[in-house]
Amino acid sequence: MYPFLRTLSVAAVLATASSLAAYKSDPSLRPAKKPAVAAADIKVPAGFNVTILAEDLETPRHLAVSKGGDIYVKINKLKEGKAIYRLRDTNGDGVIDEKIGFGDYKGSGMYIRGGYLYASSSTSVYRYKLNDKEEVIDYDHPELIVKGLVARGRDEAKNLTVDNNGYVYVNVGSYDETCKQPGTKQGIMPCPLLDSIGGIWRFKTDRLNQYYSDGIRYATGLKNVVGLDWNSTNNSLFALMHGRGKFHEDFPQYYTPQDSEKLPAETLYELRQGDDAGWPYVYYDPFQKKKILCPEYGGDGKKTGGEKAVNPVADFPAHLGPNALLFYTGKMFPAKYKNGAFIAFHGQSPVLKKGYMVAFVPFKNGKPSGPWEIFADNFAGTDLAKPTGPVQHRPTGLAQGPDGAIYVTDDLNGTLYKITYKAPKK
Repeated sequence: MYPFLRTLSVAAVLATASSLAAYKSDPSLRPAKKPAVAAADIKVPAGFNVTILAEDLETPRHLAVSKGGDIYVKINKLKEGKAIYRLRDTNGDGVIDEKIGFGDYKGSGMYIRGGYLYASSSTSVYRYKLNDKEEVIDYDHPELIVKGLVARGRDEAKNLTVDNNGYVYVNVGSYDETCKQPGTKQGIMPCPLLDSIGGIWRFKTDRLNQYYSDGIRYATGLKNVVGLDWNSTNNSLFALMHGRGKFHEDFPQYYTPQDSEKLPAETLYELRQGDDAGWPYVYYDPFQKKKILCPEYGGDGKKTGGEKAVNPVADFPAHLGPNALLFYTGKMFPAKYKNGAFIAFHGQSPVLKKGYMVAFVPFKNGKPSGPWEIFADNFAGTDLAKPTGPVQHRPTGLAQGPDGAIYVTDDLNGTLYKITYKAPKK
């Protein structure tokens, strides 16, 4: 452990205290006081209630909630030079009345574990020391844990999670969807991209300025993972992969446009060190329930492949865009939700005519124990089968509060939701 990791300069602490005092003393910096707004359009099961906590957060992605109730939200673009918000209800009335911006790097990842708040840009991972209430001690001087991660303009969000053993796991998505020879339809074997992208890397949390060579490629064959979480029950990593795009454009002899609307499945994996999920060589067909060889590698829509690749533990309709994964450990919700997985879907299925929702997968003994179901619906604000207007909200991030409530971000209109539960009266 580096000695300077254990100490903070007095000047930095005083500067932080001064900035907070200035914020609190300047009414123009406070959000307008208004009562909590019921999100009546969001459809949830009986007993659940949805409220809107904020509507002006630009492009919120992932978030984390401290044990003291502070909400840390990562913003995907800078707003007034800042890309993280700390939101607080100072008087306990259920309304956010204090907002502080910090961090000058846009990005997506956000996680709290072991006394630190972790946050990422498109190339780096940072962390902020927290006090006993999980409040950031020094807003202006985060520790740089990882740097130099590949970002080439597409699927570059470095989403992350942290285990209980001192490791941080970081997604490094692929900017190339199929790993083809330039100017051809032929896939490269072996795909050279997998050396630096298309997987999840693991790094130590107590070491600064790490590069690829300082960490390990924990799992490979993952085109892009936006939702991942550490499952403490299993002591293992779970990850949701975005499936690849249209097949029919390059291979109309094997696939129709309708096939491209149904394939491939969005997939959930339980990952151990050294696992390979099969990208770019195979994809998962939810109808055949098999790993199918990609056409760039000699497939025709029927040939199987990827014998050494791990199978998904659950699959979902194509193009739903799973953007967040949360294993529920709270006590507020009914027993059926305990240890199950909530998923925020950021896209829509052309086949289902559904999307922009939060789903739930029941778990038992660390494995899915039943079919997935829609938990919170109608964020789109329009019927996706017969749209009457534009989509209004796209669920992106999920976090659990200390009381067991769930928080949901929307990166289209900058909305933050809170979902609570109270058993209906009999």
